[in-house]
Amino acid sequence: MFAVTGRGPLRDHDPEIELGEGEEYGLKPMNCPGHCLLFKTQKRSYKDLPIRYADFSPLHRNELSGALSGLTRLRRFHQDDGHIFCDQSQLTGEIARTLDFVQLVYRTLDLGDYKLRLGTRPTQFIGTGHDWDTAEGHLTTALEDSGRSYYINRGDGAFYGPKIDIVLTDADGKDHQTATIQLDFQLPKRFGLEFDTPDSAVKQTPVLIHRAVLGSLERFMALLIESYGGKWPFWLNPRQLILLTVGQDQGVRRRAEEMAGQLASPDARPGALALKARAFMVSCDNSDESIGKKIFNARKRGFNLYAVVGERNLKQPPNNQALDISLASHPKEQDVREAIRVFLHSQTLKTGSEVQANHVTSKAVIASLTIQQCQDLLTYLDSRYL
Repeated sequence: MFAVTGRGPLRDHDPEIELGEGEEYGLKPMNCPGHCLLFKTQKRSYKDLPIRYADFSPLHRNELSGALSGLTRLRRFHQDDGHIFCDQSQLTGEIARTLDFVQLVYRTLDLGDYKLRLGTRPTQFIGTGHDWDTAEGHLTTALEDSGRSYYINRGDGAFYGPKIDIVLTDADGKDHQTATIQLDFQLPKRFGLEFDTPDSAVKQTPVLIHRAVLGSLERFMALLIESYGGKWPFWLNPRQLILLTVGQDQGVRRRAEEMAGQLASPDARPGALALKARAFMVSCDNSDESIGKKIFNARKRGFNLYAVVGERNLKQPPNNQALDISLASHPKEQDVREAIRVFLHSQTLKTGSEVQANHVTSKAVIASLTIQQCQDLLTYLDSRYL
């Protein structure tokens, strides 16, 4: 728990000391104090609430060397740290919105089921019993309203307030706490935070909600890598599409590089807004390996899609190229096959001519598409979080 103090041992006694001299500096363990000071920089009204801050800056914990473990336990990490300052009447709604946010993110990332754990008042705590009963009541109401099952871990709350933890289980059956929602009646009091009520003569202290949806980004990334087992969905994959050249003709290799550039930046057109421009991860394999070996390597390296570029592409006009797009690997291949079927049907309706698709039910989905259609397919898969 933080308390507001002077700027340093010498500064307290001699105001003439230059700022920075005689002060001790430490590595930031959390963002809560900074956000409290940020709240305090302006006069606040009940009309301003809730006020929400988010911070992804690095945090530090002096973990014991024996406790350090890969990406799951670090001394320096990043957290999607958020703080919501609100009135007590807004607590249940804010907690419910955060639970919905967690569900949206975890469902989008396809992380499967997770557990909700309610931590209640520990033996050692600060604040009044009334504050604790009120806080636990708000968390319980939000959990009941969510319709999801949860369990109570008695005495597991932080010493300043109760909390809801979101727990994921890894492949070895070990539980990891990721997201968290914590209620805090104490820190705003210690920092002297207040806001104007409808009665301008009355000031009121806000309640602070500490929330993290992913928790430690490094730990979350470790769980994500393990969950996908190296097969990333298209929208997250750093290896989305690879163009494989046939033969050793330098013209074919140059054409493949040109096409890769077009596919990687489909919105790099005159008049396109840079802030809205899409970019895809497109690579080229111009090695001397056989095409069979290149396809094997593309699947092994975890590319989602591949396309073969050969001499026929040299005979086609640069603005009317055709590519045979194939599915290399994906954690949800059936869903991707179905999505490509839907996309090809939409292209048939759009162009008035049937788009050729072969082996749709086999290991690789193959469709002959123009560069523009390829760009549309990449955008389609990306927008569907596939």
